[in-house]
Amino acid sequence: MKQALHRGPLTRLGDLSETRYWVYVLLFPSLILLLLVVAYPTLYGFVISVREMRLTRPGLNGWVGAKHYVAMMSDRVFWISLQNTAIWVTAAIAIEVTLGFVAAVALNRNVPGTKLFGVLILLPYFLPNVVAGHMWALLLDPRLGVINDLLVRSGVLSTYKAWFADPATALAATILVEAWHGFPFFALLFLAGLKGIPEDLYKAAAVDGAGPVRQFRLITVPMLKTVITAAVILRVISLVNSPDLLLVLTGGGPGNATQVLSLYAFQTAYREFNFGYAGALSVVMFAILMVFATLYIRFTRISKE
Repeated sequence: MKQALHRGPLTRLGDLSETRYWVYVLLFPSLILLLLVVAYPTLYGFVISVREMRLTRPGLNGWVGAKHYVAMMSDRVFWISLQNTAIWVTAAIAIEVTLGFVAAVALNRNVPGTKLFGVLILLPYFLPNVVAGHMWALLLDPRLGVINDLLVRSGVLSTYKAWFADPATALAATILVEAWHGFPFFALLFLAGLKGIPEDLYKAAAVDGAGPVRQFRLITVPMLKTVITAAVILRVISLVNSPDLLLVLTGGGPGNATQVLSLYAFQTAYREFNFGYAGALSVVMFAILMVFATLYIRFTRISKE
């Protein structure tokens, strides 16, 4: 009995490590960090969305319930932003997946110059969004832009065009810039997935008479389904939540032609200092992303196994 009472803390810790509770002890610091960094800010965002929080009019601050969500239903800019977000994300993902897969297939072939080609493909992804935005703003500048000059000299355009100042072309131009900047993300993941597909599968399919198209449909796509699902979900989250490229190129204009939800929330918070309404917009984005991720995973039939 006395020996049991005088056992040191290290001995007791050693006894605990032999039990199933030891895993909870090891996970506890990570759990605390996760709660502080992820859970608390997320929950606080929900709280802000049901409060009036204006830095310029602190006397109005307080609980307002669903006021911001009701106001959102009659907010014309919100609906324009929602529509533009759907176009922005869908078009950018479609272009990036296509370019990423073509680049991955090219890099997967052991031909001379592949390493140099791989470095050139990855260069856009190395650039921060702000740098890429300013670079393309100069390239497409209506007075000094190199691309405008080339298009005019080749006869494609009759005069220099202000791509980001025209409501008819602003969103399309920003989508192309985003696709150029983001497609290496898919190229990297698809290349890793292609490296994991056994070459014997293609050889056996060729022996059975399957051509390149059938091999792609019956082998490549099913084997890359998990990679495609994860890459698309991550990229959609990134596109919905990252307004920096649009902020640099257009600022949401002209006339809300390139306004998306994340940019609208950012401008509402840091230009109008209306953090309550911005919080409600963020909650809506959160809900949209959760619904999209759930439906997309079910649609592609990716199970935990």
